[in-house]
Amino acid sequence: MSKAPEAIGAAPATSTAITGRGVQSVDRALGILEVLARIGEAGVTEIAAELGVHKSTAFRPVATLEAHRLVEQTVDRGRYRLGVGILRLAGATTARLDLVQEARPICRKLASDTGETVNVAVLSESSALYLDRVAGSSALQPHNWVGQHIPLHATSNGKVLLSGLDDARLDRVLGKLATYTPRTITKRGPLRAELERVREQGYAVAVDELEVGLTAVAAPIRNVHGDVVASMSVSGPSFRLTPERFDEVVTLVTEAAIEVSHRLGWGHR
Repeated sequence: MSKAPEAIGAAPATSTAITGRGVQSVDRALGILEVLARIGEAGVTEIAAELGVHKSTAFRPVATLEAHRLVEQTVDRGRYRLGVGILRLAGATTARLDLVQEARPICRKLASDTGETVNVAVLSESSALYLDRVAGSSALQPHNWVGQHIPLHATSNGKVLLSGLDDARLDRVLGKLATYTPRTITKRGPLRAELERVREQGYAVAVDELEVGLTAVAAPIRNVHGDVVASMSVSGPSFRLTPERFDEVVTLVTEAAIEVSHRLGWGHR
């Protein structure tokens, strides 16, 4: 098959083009962060000198970064250092790296046990994002789809991630339910009913919903608080992942996801 397991290429591009001036502003803002990371703290005049620009040119991106708490003023007013917003962004990245690190050996075993492709995905705005992938012995696709986005409503990973949301956030995340095959769920009522089944049974199945001939089974990965923070799936061609294999695959992927959850602290509070 030419497509990724439960993937349809990159996330859609934004409709607003970034102008040359906008790119330059972003470049300066990143330069400011790099300067402060290197020297600790500095005033706008010093930052401007490091960037090779006028003081007034440096002040605008500094003010924007401060508004987003990516930089903050020190006790000595007029001097800046990296802000707590950087810690928030770094923390999110660290959490994802920890997830991949903890899940990787379990993904390898699951791929070996099933012979199929194993994926780990997380919620990324209104889609799911592949964090890791391990191909089983039967997988035919050499392409690495890590970093690609997949639709939430038409995939087993997406359904698991949606099942962890409350109604308010679910409404914010769901946009138009696009049709990919005749079996894609395209109405919110049936999708909500499907998500309730996922919550009750602890796993999700998608058969021919994203691509005809593609089947996947997914289970939730939880953090120390019991929140669904990721999904682990086994996917492959429908002629191999038949209903007769569902019980076996569901058991294996659910046990694997629980093991990763335990490694992340779930059940050990």
